[in-house]
Amino acid sequence: MKTTTETSGSDEFAALCRQAWDTLIRARSSYHADVSPHYDEVLHDVAQRTEHTGSLGKTDIAALVVWKRLSAQTRWVTDLMSLPDTHVRAVTARALTAVRDTTLSRSEAGRTGRGIIAELPGFRTGDALASAVLTAAAPQRMAVYDRRVQHALDTLRLSLTPAPGRYGRYLQLLDDLLHHGGAHADGWSARDIDTALYWTGRPTPAPSR
Repeated sequence: MKTTTETSGSDEFAALCRQAWDTLIRARSSYHADVSPHYDEVLHDVAQRTEHTGSLGKTDIAALVVWKRLSAQTRWVTDLMSLPDTHVRAVTARALTAVRDTTLSRSEAGRTGRGIIAELPGFRTGDALASAVLTAAAPQRMAVYDRRVQHALDTLRLSLTPAPGRYGRYLQLLDDLLHHGGAHADGWSARDIDTALYWTGRPTPAPSR
């Protein structure tokens, strides 16, 4: 079932997706040229540990907070750190099972995992850290969402509202982009698209004087 925009099956939407690929291809190339190949090592390390343990603990989440460059000086961090690690792992293990469930579509799996992870402090609103955790749990299926990605989608005229269920709709939108990308999409994953969107949505440097 489509969960992105009401026009996801229209010719206009398909055309917007095809047009977006010119921007995505340039952004991905620019990202690889400008960003250290070591930057994502933290995400990869957490994903590898998660593969072995079947869950993410407080240490893994803390590492992802640094990777996403989020503020740790908030109430939710205190609340999360006050929970037993066994409780955190029990919740993230259920979320991991959901996002890896191949009987579900990518968007359905992501929506289910997002609902589970919302049980933890810091994950009830906003999708930036939650999407990072879910991506570490299933790096071949999930993708990261943040405000830069949202800005890029707005620029590309690809609608994604903040209504409940946004993460699932986001993943459906990435699938739509892959579907309409034709040869451009060969070899691309949802994670590749989120990286390109992130780079597209970065602040434009001020011109030098």
